[in-house]
Order: sequence, then structure tokens, then C-alpha cells
Amino acid sequence: TDESGQNSCCESDDNFETTKKDFIRKEVVANSSAADSDQLEIGYVESPPGTSSPMSTFNEDRMRKRLMFFFMNPVEKWHAKRRFPYKFVVQVIKIVLVTMQLCLFAHTRYTHVNYTWDNRIAFSHLFLQGWDMSMEVEAYPPNTGPLAIYKKSEFFNAIDYALNGYINLNTSIGPYSYPSNDNAFVPPKLCLYTYKIGEIFGFNESYIFNPEIIKNCLALHPNVTHTGVKSFMHMRGDAVNFSALVKATLNFAVKTVNFKPPGPLSAPDCYKFYITILFDNRDHDGQMLLSLDAEPLRLQCKGDVEYITDNELDSALRSVLNVLVILICLISFLLCTRAIYRAQLLRIKTVDFFRTTYKKELSWDGKMEFINLWYVMIICNDIMLIIGSAIKEKIERKLYETDQWNICSIFLGIGNLLVWFGVLRYLGFFKTYNVVILTLKSAAPKLMRFLICALLIYAGFTFCGWLILGPYHMKFRSLATTSECLFSLINGDDMFATFTTMSAKSPMLLWFCRIYLYTFVSLYIYVVLSLFISVIMDAYDTIKCYYRDGFPQSDIRKFVGQLNPEEIISDSLLNINEEEDSLADVFRRICCCGRAQQQGQAPTGYTSLNVKSNNRS
Repeated sequence: TDESGQNSCCESDDNFETTKKDFIRKEVVANSSAADSDQLEIGYVESPPGTSSPMSTFNEDRMRKRLMFFFMNPVEKWHAKRRFPYKFVVQVIKIVLVTMQLCLFAHTRYTHVNYTWDNRIAFSHLFLQGWDMSMEVEAYPPNTGPLAIYKKSEFFNAIDYALNGYINLNTSIGPYSYPSNDNAFVPPKLCLYTYKIGEIFGFNESYIFNPEIIKNCLALHPNVTHTGVKSFMHMRGDAVNFSALVKATLNFAVKTVNFKPPGPLSAPDCYKFYITILFDNRDHDGQMLLSLDAEPLRLQCKGDVEYITDNELDSALRSVLNVLVILICLISFLLCTRAIYRAQLLRIKTVDFFRTTYKKELSWDGKMEFINLWYVMIICNDIMLIIGSAIKEKIERKLYETDQWNICSIFLGIGNLLVWFGVLRYLGFFKTYNVVILTLKSAAPKLMRFLICALLIYAGFTFCGWLILGPYHMKFRSLATTSECLFSLINGDDMFATFTTMSAKSPMLLWFCRIYLYTFVSLYIYVVLSLFISVIMDAYDTIKCYYRDGFPQSDIRKFVGQLNPEEIISDSLLNINEEEDSLADVFRRICCCGRAQQQGQAPTGYTSLNVKSNNRS
């Protein structure tokens, strides 16, 4: 009921009138017998000076019970009103479906990435001259230096080696074919990126230079192997000026079929690999780096007709799971959005009530009580899971021409992470499990201020180490690696190797490196981390005191008072706290919105008390 005496809840006019009269009668008797009793009971805010009418007391009690029901958790609402916890059940179903979807996708993605990586290793052996097995394992520190060429003859020999390997593709163990439909040879394309003018005269320290980069591409047919790439380019008049050469690329493609199924019902996959061999000479330091990259593309297979049934079954099951995840996320999104919307409506009513009844504004903390950040997080993970599931469905139907596995994994991974975080909300209803959440919430402002100061010191060490030690220490060669190295030192990772990896070329910098590392380790491990832990422990001690002495309450919590579900159950005013529709009502309103609007024009229970009294008079 608002100040004008309107019935703002879903109860009939007759029931509301009867309830109001009974309540006013009780209030009159109570006020006449106990006029001088104490009014500052738990859950009541001191009213402003003046007479308190039975009607205002009635409105105040209705608002208090409405807020009391709003702040109840699902368990208390079930005991008070037998309301089924739809959102909780939806979250449980969602976490099961999403986790199942993630496990299947993770297994398929691992198989896909591992298969493409193994093919990249095979292509390196087939097309890269000088490739060694020790380069297949990514070790830190690396066991070998980068694969590079240092002579002009090695540049042309590397191209001849790759061209011969591509011509003799049928000699490889892998089932590789040319990208044409009839398996005919497709000439690779050699592209040279050179400066428009780049002449160096080192004997007299002079040069002629134009930084504009020109791209020149030519096709390498099988007959090139008879004379060699160098002679072929010389006959064409495309001589290579290594002083002006920025980079060179050799591009070609191969097709293959993966007979290693990722599951018992999955059919083999068909791939097309776009292979690029890069000759990187951007630094012009006498070392031309040589590397190979293979970009996979899944194709529609034309397999054995006897295997189509199982393949369609697997595809149908995965599609059903994707659709179920999207539907359950949509339901979760609608429920949480509706809860946030209704909470804001109640906040507006509460603010108006405090203005009219107590002549004051609701505090900021009181207004924040109506914003549930758990629902915001659930809405975010619903959006990410819907997008990730849609991308996953398109990947499995092979509707993408590019590799979207990594993008899909980011959406599904972060969405699943937030789904599991959302379970903490329901664990927070229990006192024992809520300590971690309350401690982090209490310590967050202090931790942010502390981390800002620590970050400034960390930034100073990072820039200083990158500038001074970068050319002589492999862990400080870039700003990113410097930051990663210092963060690892905070956690005590690989300290001795960081000290000993420093080059001894400059004794002054060697001693600076030692002093620099000793200072950073001592400051952050013994001082900053200890203070960081003490801030968290202080917040934990504060939470323990709150459990013992009581939590600080906002003005809205003081107005509501201590929750007593039994009082609401036994009270005849229970109906005024029910303003939320059931899950069926939500779908009914969505599907029949037009009809609901027409019905909304008919008389309802939202009738003013003044109007009813005037009609009766």
C-alpha cells in the first residue's frame, strides 16, 4: 500500500479491506492499552514527531514484511511461503549441462590442437632444411638456438629443399594430397618483400635507401628444380638484393584426412593446411630466421556411406546438448534479469516510503542492498555461454572457414568459471562456508589501496630492469618478460637461474643485477607479501568479531529488523509479500504479452481504498 492508501499487492479488494479493518482494530486496542510503551523495538525505525495513525502503522508494517520477504534466502522463502527455488534449480541444471559440454569440447579441442601440432612438426621435417628433433620440444632455457641461415646460398638451398619436398609429397608417411580436386600439382608461391631502394656501401659508410616496401611474387613450377631457384630467378630478372630484403615467404597448401576419431561415434575429419615458410630478415643483422606455420581449416568430408549413421547420431547428440545449454542459459538470464528489475522497483517504493514516512533519504548502503551482484555475474556467464555454445555449434557443423576453436574455448571457459563461482552464492547461506566470501568482501577496498601502492613500486622495478638488464639477460629482453620474471621471483620460482643467467660481459652490470635482484626479492617477499597477508588476516578477524558481536546494518536492515519467518507464516499479511510470479507466469507473460495487455485494462485488485470508501458512501 502506498501513501494514498492504494492496494499495491496481488490480493482482492474484499480481502484487502477485511485485512485492513482487522489490522486497524488491533492497532487501536493496542495503542489505547499501551500508549507509553517502548517503541524502539528491534526492526523499527524511530518515527518523526507527531501522531502515528493506525493507517500509517499499517502501511509501515506492510512495507517491513515486504522487505523482510525480499531479503530472505531461498530456504527461508520455502519455509515461509512454500515457494519453489526456480533460480537455484536452474543453476544446478545449468552447471551440469555446461560442465558436460565443456568436457566434450575440451577433449575434442585437445585432439584437434594436438593433431594440428603433430602435422606442423611433420611439415617442418618435410619442408624445412636443417630442422632437428631437439627443436620439437619447447624447453626453457632453450637447448638450441633459433633455426636460421647465414649465407646467400643457404637461402636458395632452403627454397629448393621445400620445393622438392612438396613435389615428392607422396613419399611422406602422412596421407597428404595437393589442394586441387584431381590431386594435380599446385605451384607454390614465393613472395619477396624488399625496400624500394636499398643499397649499402660499407667501405665509405654511405647508402641509398627508400623505406617503401614492394611485394613481388612468382610461382614455382616443378621444372624449377632442374635448374634451381637461383638460376630460375636470374633468368626472370628477379635477382634478390639481400641488403633490401625484408622477408620472404613460400606459400602452399595440402589436404589430409584424420583417421584418428576423437570419440566412439565421431567420424574422421578432413583438413586443409595452409603452410607458410617465413624467411625473416627484418633486423638485417646477418641472421635470417627460418620458421614454418601451418593454419588448419576443417572441410566437409565425403566419407563411406556406411559410417554416415553413426556420424549423424554423434552430431545430433552434440547439437541437442548445445541447444539445451542455450535454452537453460536463456531461462537463467530471464529469471535473473527479472529479479534485478523487481528489486529496483522495490527500491523505488522503499525510497518513496522513507521520504513520505520518515522525511529522510535512504542511505547509499541501503540502496545497494537492492543490487545483487551475484545475479549480475550469472547474467554475464549466461551471455558468454550462449555465445560460446553458438560458436561451438557452428564449429561442429563446419560452418566456419577459419579456425575459431580458441575463441570458442575462451567464451566457454570463462562462462564455466563464472558458473562455478555462482555456486558460492548458495554456499554463502550457511554460516561456516560464508567466511571466505565475507572476508574477501571486507578486505577488497583495503587490498585495492594496498595493491595500488605495491604496483607503483613494481612498475619502477620493471622499467628499470628492462632498460638496464634487457640486452644482457634473457629474462629481461622485453617489458612483458621482465614483469613475468619479477612476478615469478615473488613466488620464489627459479631464483638461482635468474642470478646466474646474467652475462658477465660488463662487470658493472653484473654487480648491479645482483643488487637489483637482492633488493627486489627482500622488499617484496619479506615486506610487501607480509603486509598483504596481514591485511587479509585483519579482515578475517573483523569478520569473526562480527559473528560474535553482530554485523553492522544499514538503515534498511534496521528498519526490517531480525528475520522471523514464523512470524510471516502465522501473519495474515503474508499475501502482501508475494509480488513475484512463478516460472510458468513468466513464460505465460512472454508468450501471451498481447493478451495480457488487453486483460490488464480490466478491473483488478489494485483499487484505491479512497475510491472504495467513496463508492460505499
